[in-house]
Amino acid sequence: MLSGHRPILLANARIVDPARDLDGPGDVLIADGIIRDARHGIGAAGAPEGADIINCAGMIVAPGLIDIRAFVGEPGAGHRETFASASRAAAAGGITTIVCQPDTSPVIDNSATVDFVLRRARDTAIVNIHPMAALTKGLAGKEMTEIGLLKQAGAVAFTDGARSVMNAQVMRRALAYARDFDALIVHHTEDAHLVGDGVMNEGELSSRLGLTGVPAAAEAVMLERDMRLVGLTGGRYHAASLTCAESLDILMRARDAGLPVTASASINHLTLNENDIGPYRTFLKLSPPLRGEDDRRALVAALASGLIDVVMSDHNPQDVETKRLPFAEAAAGAIGLETMLTAALRLVHNAELDFITLIRAMSTRPAELLGLPGGSLRPGAPADVIVIDPDVPWILDPANLKSQCKNTPFDESRFSGRVVRTIVGGRTVFEHA
Repeated sequence: MLSGHRPILLANARIVDPARDLDGPGDVLIADGIIRDARHGIGAAGAPEGADIINCAGMIVAPGLIDIRAFVGEPGAGHRETFASASRAAAAGGITTIVCQPDTSPVIDNSATVDFVLRRARDTAIVNIHPMAALTKGLAGKEMTEIGLLKQAGAVAFTDGARSVMNAQVMRRALAYARDFDALIVHHTEDAHLVGDGVMNEGELSSRLGLTGVPAAAEAVMLERDMRLVGLTGGRYHAASLTCAESLDILMRARDAGLPVTASASINHLTLNENDIGPYRTFLKLSPPLRGEDDRRALVAALASGLIDVVMSDHNPQDVETKRLPFAEAAAGAIGLETMLTAALRLVHNAELDFITLIRAMSTRPAELLGLPGGSLRPGAPADVIVIDPDVPWILDPANLKSQCKNTPFDESRFSGRVVRTIVGGRTVFEHA
């Protein structure tokens, strides 16, 4: 870590705090690992003795981001990503809390593995890390896990990662059981039978490229089924990654009916579309696949309106050997911890989204949904804070990324804006040189 627990005064900033609907000039005072105050005029009254005073003129100060869908290789796949490398990438991207997925080896489906993840992360990571536990044993989709015991051990939600629970009866039981523990079910909404051997969005482009497509109906059918099951059980449900306009209509109907349902969209689906695949660029092979531009615009509109609650990275590091293959054979997935916010700033610069809505979806709402500390600059909140230079131009060089794998869909992209300082628990863990 770059600095200790000296008080920090972030002065002359633009404060963006969705928890208080605040977007305006002010200062943020940090001491003893918590936010002491965040308002206009703190600096004029004088900083505490020995404080680091950081002039944030022209900068935005916001609560640290909480990424609720990131694959970290430990245990079992540390060659793809470790807690140490993932946390360095997260800090560079303004993410102060990572929620890791359970599809590791062994699967995070018992209390001992949850405990291992928490201890390992505590010992090696520079940001906060919380695990989601498996929804079914071994991610097999046949028998639900011990949700109560896993939540008690420290699991913040329950998911089968990139797998869907195809058996409706198993899903119904899991939702009903989770309801009794006020646990959140996070589900990947794809009907595996409709996905089949599909590798990209089904449509004219997939036909021209000669690639098998995945219909939008694969997502919509599973989401519609799940909404019916939520109606039967009353369990809290979160759609892990919505990608198409048809799904948004289903989500809207469920919300209007008063069901306890929320949803995420990945930064990839909000800022890219199927045309970006170009000449079979395997770094843009994702699951779910990138959709058409109309779907992307619908997702952004849903985010702006609050229908989509959360923006997440869907960080999924892959080896060079699994990506340098023909498109149909390459592994799906892209890294995203370091680029989630800076890619999202494109939406702000294009006037498709305002800053407070973006930070709400990347910080405040994730904290609320998962019951995590953070997501706010209120006095007394944990001092997980980021400083953003919203306009600085730069070009992404994958060689400079801190993830162990470099499979970014934004290779050599031009960006405006980046995180220049990340503070976790009152300590500066990243500072852009």
